[in-house]
Amino acid sequence: MTAEEEWGTNMRRTIDVGGTVRTYTVVGEQNSPQHRDLVLIFHGSKQNGDTHRRFTGRAFDAMAGSGAAVVAYLDGYKGNWNDARKESSFPARLENVDDVGFAAGVINDLEASYGIDRERVFALGYSNGGQMVFRLIHERPDLFAGAAVFSATMPAPENFQLPFPVPQTVAMPLLLIHGTKDRVVPYRGGTMSGWARRMFKVGGVTRSMPATAEYFARRNQITSDPVVNRVPKAAGASSTTWIEQTDYRQADHPAVRLFTVHNGGHTIPGPAKAPFILGKTGQDISAAAATAAFFDIAPRRVRV
Repeated sequence: MTAEEEWGTNMRRTIDVGGTVRTYTVVGEQNSPQHRDLVLIFHGSKQNGDTHRRFTGRAFDAMAGSGAAVVAYLDGYKGNWNDARKESSFPARLENVDDVGFAAGVINDLEASYGIDRERVFALGYSNGGQMVFRLIHERPDLFAGAAVFSATMPAPENFQLPFPVPQTVAMPLLLIHGTKDRVVPYRGGTMSGWARRMFKVGGVTRSMPATAEYFARRNQITSDPVVNRVPKAAGASSTTWIEQTDYRQADHPAVRLFTVHNGGHTIPGPAKAPFILGKTGQDISAAAATAAFFDIAPRRVRV
């Protein structure tokens, strides 16, 4: 069952997931002559889809504005996602909310109502939402053609809980973006600081961001050495941050790309600067534009 509230080209939708009503906002025209990709966006802790949309300056809406994709901002349960970290202790985790089913339900809903290309679905997540994306691409890789994660690192094996038997590994392209001065999710990995554990109700050990990139490169069976390049400074961008691009590529294997934002905080690069407490925002790239380029999210063929 689906209910809708029209907001111009934005639509508030609800779906039933195992008897629980879940909500999300979809951006894009409902009727289109083109085959369009679907981009699912998972917000960070203490946010919802609308606040995350404002947090990113609505930069990801551009993929819908171009007609290339339908963009859906999903709302977590009481501000969080039921990620696979064993020591998460917020309500979504403690109550074992079916966020995997929610993601699958949104895809089904939009395939039926917006005619999206089921083979071109991408999951994007920030912070706790990034952790949720890690869970999704391990537990339901069949749903996605690729994923992007901002300001989140893979949990250590002992802190990552998946269903048994573990689903078969499916290689897919992955984009990662992380700041070296992230005070919430340390770039170097390990455990979060005490104040962050108390504020966000999470714990356990995580991998470093370089180790996270290497983990996914190995998962994609890439054995070639990574290629590292410095991203040119963008006109008008702050000189206090700079960005390094690390590419793991090998013929016939999905690529992994890491953007390291030197001196960057718990932020998403782009036009909208995060609150001061989260640290500096890199502006030499736009995470939204980098995502669209990496996954080739662009206007596509006309339906026949």
